[in-house]
Amino acid sequence: MQVLASQHRAANQPSRLSVASSVLIGSGLIVAAASILYLVFGLGFLEHFVPAGRATTFQLVAGALAWTFALTAPAGFGLIGLARVVSGIERARARRPRITPAMRLARAIGDDHIVATNLRLPDGARPLPELVIGPFGAAVIEELPPAGAVLSRGMRSWEVRGGNGSIHTIENPLERASRDAERVRAWLTSDDQDYIVKVYAAVVGADERVQRTSGCAVITKDEVAAWLASLTPQATLDEGRRDRIVRTVRAAL
Repeated sequence: MQVLASQHRAANQPSRLSVASSVLIGSGLIVAAASILYLVFGLGFLEHFVPAGRATTFQLVAGALAWTFALTAPAGFGLIGLARVVSGIERARARRPRITPAMRLARAIGDDHIVATNLRLPDGARPLPELVIGPFGAAVIEELPPAGAVLSRGMRSWEVRGGNGSIHTIENPLERASRDAERVRAWLTSDDQDYIVKVYAAVVGADERVQRTSGCAVITKDEVAAWLASLTPQATLDEGRRDRIVRTVRAAL
């Protein structure tokens, strides 16, 4: 199975610049904290602010400021620097390509299949998480939210609890996948009006309360390869048309 990854940055994905700046700034603050500690304890910085005799007001104020700086700056710089480095690492992790359902079972899917991820169609709507091109035509595969996070499952919309505890409304995943399949069908058919590409839709999850519809299948993660193999090959999808579909998908990526 060949994987075609999008060259576009996903929505809300951190940029390389933000990752690098967080790590560099954080590292600089940690180095500054270590330098101040060495200056204070290694070179005796505070000894210069201990008056030999009766201290003047200026000496008292300067000494208080020096002691305050020496005791608080290393901890402050170190904690802020560590937080920035951790933030940079988290941003770097967020930039890693998401492993989609078909990619998890890449070895079980035939070499005559091509998977495109984060595919942006010309209609300007949201990107497709995963599109599989095979002997059957094309298949849109999307993932269900975790069953425990779903509060209600309506015909048109679902209520889902986010990781931070907030509740938000999303479009019914089955309806969304079916509509995305129609978008793909219209897109791939626009260049060849005499030929219609068959496009299937499926959602992947372990929510037993979700039932398949006429336009969208419901499968588990382990059933992705078997579901793709069960789709009827499209006899009219010859090599020339298949290559044209692949070129169209590559151009969109």
